[in-house]
Amino acid sequence: MLESIILGTIQGIAEWLPVSSEGLIFFVKTNFFNNNESISQITHLALWLHLGTFFAALIFFRKDVVRLTKFLFQFKKAEEGEQKMLIFLIVATAISGLLGLFILFLINKYGNNLNITANFINLAVGLLLLITAGLQFRAKNDGLRGAKELRNSDSIILGITQGLASLPGLSRSGLTISAMLIRKIDNTLTLKLSFLMSLPIVLGGNIVLNLDKFALNLESVVGVLASFIFGYITIGALLKIAKKINFGWFVLGFGVLMIATVFL
Repeated sequence: MLESIILGTIQGIAEWLPVSSEGLIFFVKTNFFNNNESISQITHLALWLHLGTFFAALIFFRKDVVRLTKFLFQFKKAEEGEQKMLIFLIVATAISGLLGLFILFLINKYGNNLNITANFINLAVGLLLLITAGLQFRAKNDGLRGAKELRNSDSIILGITQGLASLPGLSRSGLTISAMLIRKIDNTLTLKLSFLMSLPIVLGGNIVLNLDKFALNLESVVGVLASFIFGYITIGALLKIAKKINFGWFVLGFGVLMIATVFL
Protein backbone atom coordinates (compact mmCIF):
# COMPACT_ATOMS: atom_id res chain seq x y z
CA MET A 1 0.00 0.00 0.00
CA LEU A 2 2.82 2.43 0.93
CA GLU A 3 4.50 1.67 -2.39
CA SER A 4 1.33 2.61 -4.29
CA ILE A 5 1.00 5.90 -2.39
CA ILE A 6 4.64 6.83 -2.98
CA LEU A 7 4.58 5.98 -6.69
CA GLY A 8 1.25 7.78 -7.17
CA THR A 9 2.59 10.86 -5.40
CA ILE A 10 5.68 10.87 -7.61
CA GLN A 11 3.50 10.70 -10.72
CA GLY A 12 1.22 13.49 -9.48
CA ILE A 13 4.07 15.90 -8.76
CA ALA A 14 6.44 15.05 -11.61
CA GLU A 15 3.90 14.99 -14.46
CA TRP A 16 3.87 18.80 -14.78
CA LEU A 17 7.63 19.26 -14.32
CA PRO A 18 10.47 18.75 -16.85
CA VAL A 19 11.38 15.58 -14.97
CA SER A 20 10.25 12.26 -16.41
CA SER A 21 7.58 10.88 -14.09
CA GLU A 22 7.99 7.51 -15.79
CA GLY A 23 11.76 7.67 -15.33
CA LEU A 24 11.35 8.47 -11.62
CA ILE A 25 8.90 5.60 -11.21
CA PHE A 26 11.43 3.27 -12.85
CA PHE A 27 14.16 4.54 -10.53
CA VAL A 28 12.16 4.27 -7.31
CA LYS A 29 10.56 0.97 -8.27
CA THR A 30 13.84 -0.76 -9.11
CA ASN A 31 15.96 0.74 -6.31
CA PHE A 32 13.56 0.83 -3.36
CA PHE A 33 10.80 -1.65 -4.21
CA ASN A 34 12.74 -4.33 -6.02
CA ASN A 35 10.24 -7.08 -6.77
CA ASN A 36 11.81 -8.37 -10.01
CA GLU A 37 9.24 -6.78 -12.31
CA SER A 38 10.23 -6.41 -15.97
CA ILE A 39 10.67 -3.11 -17.81
CA SER A 40 7.43 -3.83 -19.66
CA GLN A 41 5.51 -4.37 -16.39
CA ILE A 42 6.82 -1.13 -14.87
CA THR A 43 5.96 0.72 -18.11
CA HIS A 44 2.35 -0.49 -17.82
CA LEU A 45 2.29 0.56 -14.14
CA ALA A 46 3.56 4.05 -15.03
CA LEU A 47 0.92 4.35 -17.76
CA TRP A 48 -1.77 3.31 -15.27
CA LEU A 49 -0.67 5.96 -12.75
CA HIS A 50 -0.98 8.56 -15.50
CA LEU A 51 -4.74 8.13 -15.19
CA GLY A 52 -4.58 10.06 -11.91
CA THR A 53 -2.97 13.10 -13.53
CA PHE A 54 -5.32 12.63 -16.50
CA PHE A 55 -8.32 13.23 -14.23
CA ALA A 56 -6.49 16.07 -12.46
CA ALA A 57 -5.94 17.91 -15.76
CA LEU A 58 -9.43 17.00 -17.01
CA ILE A 59 -11.09 18.56 -13.95
CA PHE A 60 -8.74 21.55 -13.80
CA PHE A 61 -9.33 22.39 -17.48
CA ARG A 62 -12.93 21.14 -17.55
CA LYS A 63 -14.27 24.37 -19.07
CA ASP A 64 -11.78 24.22 -21.93
CA VAL A 65 -12.43 20.51 -22.47
CA VAL A 66 -16.22 20.96 -22.55
CA ARG A 67 -15.97 23.93 -24.91
CA LEU A 68 -13.55 22.21 -27.30
CA THR A 69 -15.57 18.98 -27.26
CA LYS A 70 -18.72 20.95 -28.11
CA PHE A 71 -17.02 22.67 -31.04
CA LEU A 72 -15.67 19.34 -32.25
CA PHE A 73 -19.25 18.63 -33.40
CA GLN A 74 -20.00 22.26 -34.30
CA PHE A 75 -16.69 23.20 -35.87
CA LYS A 76 -17.99 26.01 -38.06
CA LYS A 77 -19.53 27.78 -35.05
CA ALA A 78 -16.21 27.90 -33.19
CA GLU A 79 -14.07 31.01 -33.21
CA GLU A 80 -10.87 30.96 -35.24
CA GLY A 81 -8.65 30.44 -32.19
CA GLU A 82 -10.70 27.49 -30.98
CA GLN A 83 -10.71 25.95 -34.46
CA LYS A 84 -6.92 26.19 -34.57
CA MET A 85 -6.62 24.64 -31.09
CA LEU A 86 -8.90 21.74 -32.11
CA ILE A 87 -6.90 21.04 -35.26
CA PHE A 88 -3.68 21.30 -33.28
CA LEU A 89 -4.83 18.81 -30.63
CA ILE A 90 -6.29 16.32 -33.14
CA VAL A 91 -3.23 16.24 -35.40
CA ALA A 92 -0.74 16.22 -32.52
CA THR A 93 -2.63 13.39 -30.81
CA ALA A 94 -2.72 11.24 -33.95
CA ILE A 95 1.00 11.67 -34.60
CA SER A 96 2.09 11.18 -30.99
CA GLY A 97 -0.17 8.15 -30.62
CA LEU A 98 1.33 6.35 -33.62
CA LEU A 99 4.90 7.28 -32.68
CA GLY A 100 4.30 6.35 -29.04
CA LEU A 101 3.01 2.89 -30.01
CA PHE A 102 6.10 2.33 -32.14
CA ILE A 103 8.43 3.39 -29.32
CA LEU A 104 6.61 1.20 -26.78
CA PHE A 105 7.05 -1.71 -29.20
CA LEU A 106 10.79 -0.99 -29.24
CA ILE A 107 10.82 -0.75 -25.43
CA ASN A 108 9.24 -4.17 -25.12
CA LYS A 109 11.80 -5.61 -27.54
CA TYR A 110 15.00 -3.69 -26.81
CA GLY A 111 14.12 -1.85 -23.59
CA ASN A 112 17.47 -1.78 -21.80
CA ASN A 113 19.31 -0.02 -24.63
CA LEU A 114 17.04 3.05 -24.89
CA ASN A 115 18.13 4.99 -21.80
CA ILE A 116 21.25 6.35 -23.55
CA THR A 117 19.02 8.00 -26.14
CA ALA A 118 16.79 9.44 -23.41
CA ASN A 119 19.75 10.96 -21.54
CA PHE A 120 21.11 12.54 -24.72
CA ILE A 121 17.74 14.09 -25.60
CA ASN A 122 17.21 15.33 -22.03
CA LEU A 123 20.61 17.04 -22.05
CA ALA A 124 20.02 18.63 -25.45
CA VAL A 125 16.53 19.87 -24.51
CA GLY A 126 17.79 21.12 -21.13
CA LEU A 127 20.49 23.20 -22.83
CA LEU A 128 17.92 24.56 -25.31
CA LEU A 129 15.72 25.54 -22.37
CA LEU A 130 18.60 27.47 -20.80
CA ILE A 131 19.05 29.35 -24.07
CA THR A 132 15.29 29.92 -24.25
CA ALA A 133 15.34 31.26 -20.68
CA GLY A 134 18.03 33.77 -21.65
CA LEU A 135 15.92 34.91 -24.59
CA GLN A 136 12.87 35.18 -22.31
CA PHE A 137 14.76 37.53 -19.98
CA ARG A 138 15.60 39.78 -22.92
CA ALA A 139 12.28 39.53 -24.75
CA LYS A 140 9.27 41.77 -24.28
CA ASN A 141 6.64 39.14 -25.12
CA ASP A 142 6.08 40.94 -28.44
CA GLY A 143 5.56 38.62 -31.37
CA LEU A 144 4.42 35.65 -29.30
CA ARG A 145 1.76 33.65 -31.12
CA GLY A 146 -1.71 33.05 -29.68
CA ALA A 147 -4.29 30.41 -30.57
CA LYS A 148 -5.25 32.15 -33.82
CA GLU A 149 -1.64 31.96 -35.01
CA LEU A 150 -1.19 28.22 -34.47
CA ARG A 151 0.17 26.53 -37.58
CA ASN A 152 -0.08 23.02 -39.02
CA SER A 153 3.67 22.68 -38.55
CA ASP A 154 3.18 23.31 -34.80
CA SER A 155 0.86 20.32 -34.45
CA ILE A 156 3.21 18.06 -36.44
CA ILE A 157 6.29 19.06 -34.43
CA LEU A 158 4.47 18.81 -31.11
CA GLY A 159 2.97 15.44 -32.06
CA ILE A 160 6.47 14.09 -32.73
CA THR A 161 7.75 15.72 -29.54
CA GLN A 162 5.05 14.19 -27.35
CA GLY A 163 5.50 10.81 -29.04
CA LEU A 164 9.22 10.83 -28.16
CA ALA A 165 8.24 11.25 -24.50
CA SER A 166 7.22 7.58 -24.55
CA LEU A 167 10.92 6.85 -24.05
CA PRO A 168 11.69 6.14 -20.37
CA GLY A 169 13.59 9.09 -18.94
CA LEU A 170 12.06 11.75 -21.18
CA SER A 171 9.75 14.39 -19.74
CA ARG A 172 6.54 14.87 -21.73
CA SER A 173 5.83 18.30 -20.25
CA GLY A 174 9.47 19.37 -20.53
CA LEU A 175 9.66 18.40 -24.19
CA THR A 176 6.31 19.85 -25.25
CA ILE A 177 6.69 23.10 -23.31
CA SER A 178 10.22 23.69 -24.59
CA ALA A 179 9.17 22.97 -28.19
CA MET A 180 6.30 25.48 -28.00
CA LEU A 181 8.45 28.14 -26.35
CA ILE A 182 11.10 27.75 -29.03
CA ARG A 183 8.36 28.17 -31.63
CA LYS A 184 7.34 31.42 -29.87
CA ILE A 185 3.89 30.36 -28.77
CA ASP A 186 2.36 32.46 -25.98
CA ASN A 187 3.50 31.44 -22.49
CA THR A 188 0.04 30.85 -21.01
CA LEU A 189 -1.18 29.04 -24.13
CA THR A 190 1.97 26.88 -24.06
CA LEU A 191 1.19 25.54 -20.58
CA LYS A 192 -2.49 24.99 -21.36
CA LEU A 193 -1.80 23.16 -24.64
CA SER A 194 0.88 21.01 -23.05
CA PHE A 195 -1.51 19.80 -20.37
CA LEU A 196 -4.49 19.41 -22.75
CA MET A 197 -2.31 17.38 -25.12
CA SER A 198 -1.77 14.78 -22.43
CA LEU A 199 -5.49 13.95 -22.04
CA PRO A 200 -6.32 11.94 -25.19
CA ILE A 201 -2.94 10.22 -25.36
CA VAL A 202 -3.05 9.02 -21.74
CA LEU A 203 -6.66 7.83 -21.99
CA GLY A 204 -6.05 6.17 -25.36
CA GLY A 205 -2.83 4.57 -24.14
CA ASN A 206 -4.55 2.99 -21.16
CA ILE A 207 -7.43 1.70 -23.30
CA VAL A 208 -5.16 0.25 -25.99
CA LEU A 209 -2.23 -0.95 -23.90
CA ASN A 210 -3.47 -1.47 -20.35
CA LEU A 211 -7.09 -2.57 -20.57
CA ASP A 212 -6.32 -6.28 -20.63
CA LYS A 213 -3.00 -6.22 -18.75
CA PHE A 214 -3.48 -4.30 -15.50
CA ALA A 215 -5.23 -5.85 -12.51
CA LEU A 216 -7.71 -3.56 -10.77
CA ASN A 217 -7.24 -3.93 -7.01
CA LEU A 218 -7.04 -1.77 -3.89
CA GLU A 219 -3.36 -0.94 -4.34
CA SER A 220 -3.76 0.14 -7.96
CA VAL A 221 -6.76 2.32 -7.06
CA VAL A 222 -4.83 3.93 -4.17
CA GLY A 223 -1.94 4.68 -6.52
CA VAL A 224 -4.19 6.44 -9.03
CA LEU A 225 -5.95 8.34 -6.23
CA ALA A 226 -2.61 9.62 -4.86
CA SER A 227 -1.60 10.60 -8.39
CA PHE A 228 -4.88 12.51 -8.85
CA ILE A 229 -4.72 14.38 -5.51
CA PHE A 230 -1.12 15.50 -5.83
CA GLY A 231 -1.53 16.14 -9.56
CA TYR A 232 -4.50 18.44 -9.00
CA ILE A 233 -2.72 20.36 -6.22
CA THR A 234 0.52 20.82 -8.14
CA ILE A 235 -0.96 21.74 -11.52
CA GLY A 236 -2.74 24.71 -9.93
CA ALA A 237 0.37 25.75 -8.02
CA LEU A 238 2.54 25.51 -11.14
CA LEU A 239 0.24 27.69 -13.22
CA LYS A 240 0.06 30.31 -10.45
CA ILE A 241 3.84 30.41 -10.15
CA ALA A 242 4.23 30.72 -13.91
CA LYS A 243 1.91 33.75 -13.94
CA LYS A 244 3.46 35.53 -10.96
CA ILE A 245 7.15 35.33 -11.82
CA ASN A 246 9.15 36.34 -14.87
CA PHE A 247 8.65 33.44 -17.28
CA GLY A 248 12.38 33.38 -17.90
CA TRP A 249 12.94 32.14 -14.34
CA PHE A 250 10.27 29.52 -14.87
CA VAL A 251 11.97 28.22 -18.02
CA LEU A 252 15.41 28.42 -16.38
CA GLY A 253 14.18 26.16 -13.58
CA PHE A 254 12.80 23.73 -16.16
CA GLY A 255 16.15 23.65 -17.97
CA VAL A 256 18.18 23.04 -14.81
CA LEU A 257 15.85 20.24 -13.67
CA MET A 258 15.94 18.58 -17.08
CA ILE A 259 19.75 18.59 -17.21
CA ALA A 260 19.85 17.26 -13.63
CA THR A 261 17.85 14.19 -14.67
CA VAL A 262 20.73 13.13 -16.92
CA PHE A 263 22.93 12.58 -13.89
CA LEU A 264 20.37 10.79 -11.72
